[in-house]
Amino acid sequence: MAAESTSGGRSAREPRFVSQLTRNTFAIVLAGGRGSRLKQLTDWRSKPAVPFGGKFRIIDFTLSNCVNSGIRRVGVATQYKAQSLIRHLQLGWSFLDGRLGEFIEIMPAQQQVDESQWYQGTADAVFQNLHEIRHANPEYVLVLSGDHIYRMDYGRMLAQHVESRADLTVACIEVPIEEAKGFGVMAVDDEHRIVDFAEKPANPQPMPGKPEVALASMGIYVFNARFLFEQLLRDADDPKSTHDFGKDVIPHCVKRYRTFAHSFTDSCVGDADKPAYWRDVGTLDAYWEANMDLVQVIPQLNLYDNDWPIWTWQPQSPPAKFVFDDEDRRGAAVDSMVSGGCIISGSTIRRTMLFSGVRVNSYSLVEDCVILPNVEIGRHCVLKKCVLDKRCIIPEGTQIGVDPVQDRKRFHVTESGITLVTPAMLGQQMNLIR
Repeated sequence: MAAESTSGGRSAREPRFVSQLTRNTFAIVLAGGRGSRLKQLTDWRSKPAVPFGGKFRIIDFTLSNCVNSGIRRVGVATQYKAQSLIRHLQLGWSFLDGRLGEFIEIMPAQQQVDESQWYQGTADAVFQNLHEIRHANPEYVLVLSGDHIYRMDYGRMLAQHVESRADLTVACIEVPIEEAKGFGVMAVDDEHRIVDFAEKPANPQPMPGKPEVALASMGIYVFNARFLFEQLLRDADDPKSTHDFGKDVIPHCVKRYRTFAHSFTDSCVGDADKPAYWRDVGTLDAYWEANMDLVQVIPQLNLYDNDWPIWTWQPQSPPAKFVFDDEDRRGAAVDSMVSGGCIISGSTIRRTMLFSGVRVNSYSLVEDCVILPNVEIGRHCVLKKCVLDKRCIIPEGTQIGVDPVQDRKRFHVTESGITLVTPAMLGQQMNLIR
């Protein structure tokens, strides 16, 4: 049965594919990566657990896509510094009812196959959890990444997978040719069957008639369950394999089985007049830019779509508060997002994302910043183009983002001039920042 959506779809009143297909699907979310390009922001948490968008974690977008698509049997495979992620999943994602066969199950790396090794690659992470997947007895398995920002109806991809009688379907998106070196790049025929696949090629193959773009894998795969089990067992027995979907499993399947591409534009949930939104916020610059997009008058990502909510856990906080209205001491925020529990006390906020529980004291100026939860900014501070990690305490009179030379002596500054500040860089305790 398909439920109609009245807003936020690719076109008016598009059906949502909540059906027997989605109910017969098990999704496994690969959420074990560090995300080292986020630098010290992932020193104490994995990339999927990084806060995003004022009140969410990055993984919330993938999990919300599952729930909103009608996929209610989900496993989350964790590994690197997972406690922050596990806590978030326990607090925010325990609302599914096991009595109805619905669950989000945490699958920590347990050295289940080889006691000397953790997950060796994306395919190995799924292989080590085959017992749990088999226990769910699905007809289809959806393999997802937990570290991208997007909204997608997976039911549409499942419908195409079944209609094309595919063994494996790979979600794809067009990317600029210069960026394609970091993706799996594919070529397809007129029926969308994949005829060639190369993982992170040095010279990506452009799309026919579009020399400026390549067709890239999003790291989203639909397998027939039995087919997946066969391929993972075969791959596990291959001593030459790196046990990775992009490097090993998919190229093997392309040459031998019915492997198809699914265009993200066909299942993207968003405004019909906007480009399909998908972001890898894997670098500090990309992370800052994606947050800054949300404070625009008309952002590319719509967080206000009640038909496709982004679910999360957040603390029970009082409303944001703005105090003082003197000429030189006015609490104000312009072109910004301010979460619950924040106090803007006689300070000025412009083009900034404030997460919950942030306090900005009098006579301070904050512009173009991403401020994570429970940060306190003292009086007479000037902050520009910064990312402040959780629980930073910024001393009175501090200036950051004004003098890059001085900033580099204490903080991490990207090539584009974004400054990352963590409690450790300020000489403060780090054990509570997760």
